[in-house]
Amino acid sequence: MKILVVEPEKAPYELEIGNNVCAMQEVVGGYIEPVYFEEKGDAIAWCNDEFLLNGSQPNRMVGDVLVHGTFFISGNYQNEYGEWDSRSLTDEQISRYSEEFAEPLQEIEQDFQQDGGMILFVM
Repeated sequence: MKILVVEPEKAPYELEIGNNVCAMQEVVGGYIEPVYFEEKGDAIAWCNDEFLLNGSQPNRMVGDVLVHGTFFISGNYQNEYGEWDSRSLTDEQISRYSEEFAEPLQEIEQDFQQDGGMILFVM
């Protein structure tokens, strides 16, 4: 299955993996969790299910979710049983999502109180 891998602070890259849960978990370093971001539903992002608990570095905004750690994007389709399933991305999708996720988040510190601060992430 042809996917697009997005690691923190790196440019997205194409990778060929097996179309099975073990291969998908290996990419993100743990149990997988879907992040639905594509309006048409023809692609889906997969991240580590525990990214907020395992200290992963903030990576990119995927839809309305700030994903931490490595994630990947696969194609998404309804199979003959009416279930949603993963598949290879098309060349057009690889190009589109490579551009969409090209820029890593940048860390900017801004003080909002005299005795404390807040870290914001912008794209």
